[in-house]
Amino acid sequence: MTTLNNELLNFLNTTHSQFHAVKHVSDMLKANGYTELFEGDSWNLEKGKGYFTTRNQSSIIAFFIPNDINNYHFQITAAHTDSPTYKLKEVVDLENDGYVKFNVEGYGGMIASTWFDRPLSVAGRVLFKKNGLIKSELVDIDQDLLMIPNLAIHMNRDVNNGYKYNTQIDLLPLFSCEEKSADKFYQLLAEACNCQVNDILSHELFLYNREPGRIWGINQEFLSASKIDNLESTFLTTKGFIESDDNDFIKVMCSFDNEEVGSGTKQGADSTFLEDVLVRINQALDFSQADFLQAIGRSFMLSVDNGHATHLNHPEKSDVKNGSHLNQGVVIKFAANQKYTTDGISAAIVKELCNLADAKQQIYINRSDVIGGSTLGNISNAHVSLHTADIGLAQLAMHSSYETAGSKDPEMMYRLVKYFFTHQVNIINNDTFGIDN
Repeated sequence: MTTLNNELLNFLNTTHSQFHAVKHVSDMLKANGYTELFEGDSWNLEKGKGYFTTRNQSSIIAFFIPNDINNYHFQITAAHTDSPTYKLKEVVDLENDGYVKFNVEGYGGMIASTWFDRPLSVAGRVLFKKNGLIKSELVDIDQDLLMIPNLAIHMNRDVNNGYKYNTQIDLLPLFSCEEKSADKFYQLLAEACNCQVNDILSHELFLYNREPGRIWGINQEFLSASKIDNLESTFLTTKGFIESDDNDFIKVMCSFDNEEVGSGTKQGADSTFLEDVLVRINQALDFSQADFLQAIGRSFMLSVDNGHATHLNHPEKSDVKNGSHLNQGVVIKFAANQKYTTDGISAAIVKELCNLADAKQQIYINRSDVIGGSTLGNISNAHVSLHTADIGLAQLAMHSSYETAGSKDPEMMYRLVKYFFTHQVNIINNDTFGIDN
């Protein structure tokens, strides 16, 4: 297994919520000399230094300011930190027929059947009182705590004939058949926060699959784990960002929360987060509003979110000539309805970046009679409009609790992102573009 895949699996195996993903990325940035900024403080930025800021503990934007800014513009990557799962309701427990089970609601468009009959636990954050203040603590209950048992086929003869799961009935996880309430669960949370149960005010906790990620296959060609969509992109864009060389433009790495539920939150791609950060950079460097608008006109974004691989058992679901495959490199995604932002200009630039970075590339377009998903590129462009391409890596079982991708593809994305952050993309005018190599 390559060092890169080892690092990726470690990331996937330890970031069981969007909050933990942002904490891990923050630690990576701090270890490489980046300074944390708080949105509520004034920002005094210095050239030759890197910074990052978070919003809601679940979205993060990092940037590096070079010593010399000869061609003022931004080169940006955007990914997301959240994945489809089930969220615990504020009052977590339900009791009936000798069982204590947890009350959950769906977060995003998950494949419900993949959550049954496997060890689960919960991760997220807990809010509690301490010394007259309200504190937030990240919590990951590191034990096989819950399970959602299937109904036996003898009692559900339609389970293999297209059964429709009801979240309020079928998807409630079992906690205990000995306890009478969730008191011991709240005790676990209090111990994790070093507080009393009565001090707990609120929580945002999500189920996660306890199965660790792994490399497998006759040639070790597959990588499977939870939350590959889209923490694979978050990790690879972060690593490529950190390990890229400095140039004379401002490089920016973003990873937003809530993409799986529409991005319409204060920390989502449809918020002002990215715009706010770019405006504050502009002001701190004493550029004018005109300078900022010109910089945006010269900027470029890679919206990085995984794409669908052609399925081994259902190839008919993919376009014959425009389907993507595992271990065939970076996927460039197109959609005539503009669910993906890629156009002729941004596609040409990404293809050339891949060529220069020695990163394999491939095309993905949905079958014309199959409706695909959307991602965060066009959403963020509603606030900061710039040349953007939607890209990702091919994967199977997207939105399953345990997904599969290619083990050779992470290297391709890492090469592309590192090259993108090291070399200048020149938006010269409306019909001429270049890449400084």
